[in-house]
Amino acid sequence: MTTTENTRTHSTDACAETVFGWILGMEHTTALYLGDRLGWYASLAQDGPATAPELAARTGTSARYAREWLEYQAVSGLLTVDDPAAAPDERRFAMPPEHVPVLADLDSEAILTPFARILMASLRRIDDLLEAYRTGGGVSWEQLGDDAREGQAAQNRPLLRDGLSRDHLPLLPDVDAALRAGGRVADVGCGEGWSAVGIARAYPSARVDGFDVDAASVAAARRHAADEGVADRVAVHHADVATAEAGAYDLVCAFECVHDMPDPVAVLAAMRRAVAPGGTVLIMDEKVADAFAPDGDEVERLFYGFSLMCCLPDGLSTAGSVGTGTVMRRSTLEAYAREAGFAQVEVLDELDNDIFRFYRLS
Repeated sequence: MTTTENTRTHSTDACAETVFGWILGMEHTTALYLGDRLGWYASLAQDGPATAPELAARTGTSARYAREWLEYQAVSGLLTVDDPAAAPDERRFAMPPEHVPVLADLDSEAILTPFARILMASLRRIDDLLEAYRTGGGVSWEQLGDDAREGQAAQNRPLLRDGLSRDHLPLLPDVDAALRAGGRVADVGCGEGWSAVGIARAYPSARVDGFDVDAASVAAARRHAADEGVADRVAVHHADVATAEAGAYDLVCAFECVHDMPDPVAVLAAMRRAVAPGGTVLIMDEKVADAFAPDGDEVERLFYGFSLMCCLPDGLSTAGSVGTGTVMRRSTLEAYAREAGFAQVEVLDELDNDIFRFYRLS
């Protein structure tokens, strides 16, 4: 028996308890999705406590379904109820203020409801996923649809729009100085553009070019740049970074996307060509363990789950893909970077984050 096996209890009861927890988790995720998409969390957070009929009237939904959902949320500990003994439609439910950042505040880095959108998008394509698993094919980001794209963007928005330029980039003095002086940025795999928007908001003299191959993401990124008032300094290109001007950028960055790329070496090589002498190539990707071990923590399990349902199928939807998956370990990125022509990969421990790791390539 290995050391790892010694740390776990193997029994029918323990296995049943684990699997039962997974089933509860699926139910909770479905309820989370409903509360998000139907506006129930937002209404309770913004408009205050409500009975089922009141919540239904506020949101244009069914009172009977609202009652079942409210009771489930209270039983699960996410909502409180003023009088459990009251008639069903007279019970008033409230969201504790401490729960608002997790459930309803899309500007909060603690928000988790967008994760449910990504998971539900994957489950909606379960037959396609089954076929991909049988044949080795894939399910593309485009196939996963709006919920996946919008959920991913919303989940990362607080960090990319606000936290990145507030808490992280200022800790890189050369990058901070270059952007304050009007530097140019290439944001690779920019998605819906929140990193590009955030950099432009924080550094009024900087100019940002976003690059993404997904048309719907590019359209959304352009809307966000316009809505945030930075469209004059943020240009979003429906193109690969290989089209970027060589040696033109003070910062070339890729935030949580390298593990999705079918050919990361080619993209990293293009990023190397795009950066100016003395500039910075910055990668942010999942903060997974340096090596596989069966006793991985909750973050490791989270990323394996997203890899199974979303990132690996998307990566394998392109012929010839390397199939990295969400769990891209440090050694994997280092190997890609060396093959792309970089001599060094530095882990930026000063840019601390619970689930992401930052790398500087040079």
